[in-house]
Amino acid sequence: MAHGPASRFDSDVYARRLARAAELTVNAGLDALVVGTGPDLRYLTGAVADTFERLTALVIPASSPPRLIAPRMELATLRDSAIGDLRLAVHDWVDGDDPYALALDGLGDDAALAVSDPLPALHVIPLGERTSVPIRLATPVLREMRMIKDDAEIAELRAAGAAIDRVHARMGEWLRPGRTEAAVAADIAAAIVAEGHHEAEFVIVGSGPNGADPHHEQSPRLIGPDDIVVIDIGGPVGAGYNSDSTRTYCFGEPPGQIGAAVAVLERAQAAAVAAARPGATAESIDAAARSVLAEAGLAGNFIHRTGHGIGLSVHEEPYIVEGNDLVLRPGMAFSVEPGIYFPGQWGARIEDIVVITDDGAESLNTRPHGLTRL
Repeated sequence: MAHGPASRFDSDVYARRLARAAELTVNAGLDALVVGTGPDLRYLTGAVADTFERLTALVIPASSPPRLIAPRMELATLRDSAIGDLRLAVHDWVDGDDPYALALDGLGDDAALAVSDPLPALHVIPLGERTSVPIRLATPVLREMRMIKDDAEIAELRAAGAAIDRVHARMGEWLRPGRTEAAVAADIAAAIVAEGHHEAEFVIVGSGPNGADPHHEQSPRLIGPDDIVVIDIGGPVGAGYNSDSTRTYCFGEPPGQIGAAVAVLERAQAAAVAAARPGATAESIDAAARSVLAEAGLAGNFIHRTGHGIGLSVHEEPYIVEGNDLVLRPGMAFSVEPGIYFPGQWGARIEDIVVITDDGAESLNTRPHGLTRL
């Protein structure tokens, strides 16, 4: 069955988030955050909206209540958010008005502003022309909030993980030799919705040599009986939190040394999950996976980072990559997804979402990790 529009949390959740954002704005020495549409606005208000040429933005001043700037013609799109319950001041505007003046009202000509990443240059430049202080990115402020998931967010991620596991459990219904990658992907996308997601955010079906391209999506290629097939799938559930899980499949006894290589990959992924705990660094998780592959002579076949954070965005902080010395804390959620790739031949990837707990990590995906024979 299809699932309806995304829900949101209770309004008090967003009230706490807004209060924390204002506190962090002060701590950062800023006069205001300007948060455009996208995951940050959704995180702070539950609002699902788009900005095109007309500015929609949440302004969070350091020393006065937050307010929403929105085109009058777009107000209806905000009705399902927590904005009304929170009694946020809404400053609507029509064509011919100056929305940037509304956004900066009361902040002064030398206001120190930080804007959210997705706010287009179309809006950032007019804001910058109205203040003498260079605009900064709000990433440090918003990252600190969104990286640490609360119990409600973790429950959403847990539900998302269970839902995508149910899709992987059904893979034998669609994935078989003689079908095209595109046909299999269409069936998987329908199942993603049927199993509890609002939509299929992405579906990767990489068979044979296409599996050696980590970001291959799908193609008209016919899947062969000897192919190794990488299936990487996910989408949002509930209040918009995402699943993301990869498993690697085959149809018979894998040819050559493929089975042994995937067994090494399975050990590498397990080692990285085992290394995930409070106090470890993000780069140490990457190193744990990479060292197992290096011992087997497969280091050169692992060509991307080990993981990425996940939540309202499929890819967000923290990034599990060499050079990131960020110390992991309880509530951080991220993928652990090492892969091995042999261009022109085959590839394999194993991916779980994990959440850092008080004394380790909880894996939100529980399907078998090795090469799965259908």
